[in-house]
Amino acid sequence: MIIQKFDDIRPYNDVEVHPTIKCLLKDDEFIRAVTRFRFAHYPEFIQCMMMPFVRYYLSYQANSIHTVHDLQLRIEPYLKRMIDRTISGLSISGIDNVSDSQPHLFISNHRDIAMDPALINWALHHNNHQTLRIAIGDNLLTKPYVSDLMRLNKSFIVNRSATAPREKLKVAKHLSSYIHYSIVEERENIWIAQREGRAKDGLDRTNSAVVGMLGLSKPKTVTLQEYIHELNIVPVTISYEYDPCDMDKAKELYCQQAHGEYEKEEHEDASSIAKGITGFKGNVHIHFGDVLRGHYENTDQIVAEIDDAIIRNYHIHPSNMVAYRILHGDCGCEKLNLPDFHASSLVEHKQQFEKRIAQCDSRWREILLAMYANPVCSQQSLMQSHKV
Repeated sequence: MIIQKFDDIRPYNDVEVHPTIKCLLKDDEFIRAVTRFRFAHYPEFIQCMMMPFVRYYLSYQANSIHTVHDLQLRIEPYLKRMIDRTISGLSISGIDNVSDSQPHLFISNHRDIAMDPALINWALHHNNHQTLRIAIGDNLLTKPYVSDLMRLNKSFIVNRSATAPREKLKVAKHLSSYIHYSIVEERENIWIAQREGRAKDGLDRTNSAVVGMLGLSKPKTVTLQEYIHELNIVPVTISYEYDPCDMDKAKELYCQQAHGEYEKEEHEDASSIAKGITGFKGNVHIHFGDVLRGHYENTDQIVAEIDDAIIRNYHIHPSNMVAYRILHGDCGCEKLNLPDFHASSLVEHKQQFEKRIAQCDSRWREILLAMYANPVCSQQSLMQSHKV
């Protein structure tokens, strides 16, 4: 059975769901983590007292979960509650570019570890499309129960721990083969980010190694163009008005610039995930681009088309415009196809944004401003390059 070839990285299938959940419910570390997340504002001794009740509640909920679909339907109300609490308005465009009759490889810009694929999944699900298999780096799977949770929810593992060149090539070919098999044979939608790690500086650029990886499993008898067309690639742009992790990102970039390095604290990724989920995001827009159907002789041409689509379709929010004007004035803005911000509304947004950045350490405040301004700069550069 060919699926065994990918047992080390694939998501769990339906028959594995209930046994995995039973094991999770016996895991004290998992129960403790859920209790801490749910009762974060309570003292530790209260959290300890609540653990048996949390285990009982989860066990009761698990009785009706026997498939991946069951699990996702159980998760849906919690995701809706998060959207209602942390997002002012969620808008979607380009959904007509997503086919009902064929699976897609969705490649998106990467701003938030958990919310990027979660919100794209939400948009697809609520427009009657199949949910995603989601690429997740093994660096985020710091605990066995975290790995189980992710793989229960259709995540597959990207091995980033390999260091030797030969081993890195081997795991990249394995991943490439799995993505192609998922789309062409199993007809499952896939999501991957356009780069490893978030775009902390607000510059959404595709890592050519990601696109190169996709072609590693291409047979010699198939052209690159034919192989890419088989994957039905859809570039996706997700635009957040506010980034819950913006100050943390700015601090990291400042430390890299000032000291040449930034050393993450223990469990910092987990903290970023939690902050990204629970933090205020303002308005969020998701755009699904056209399926890639160009003539490609090399990966650079594919990268250029993905970048073009993601940058062009980035929804400029007032936060982006305010930051841009603080740094650059109005220079070049008149040439951009920007949303029609009402003057009084923009003043109100400016006050809100300035109040936010006032909380940022002065040492990395300009980096934070650039993070919000850079999508505007990227669209300017794109327009100029198309005129050349």
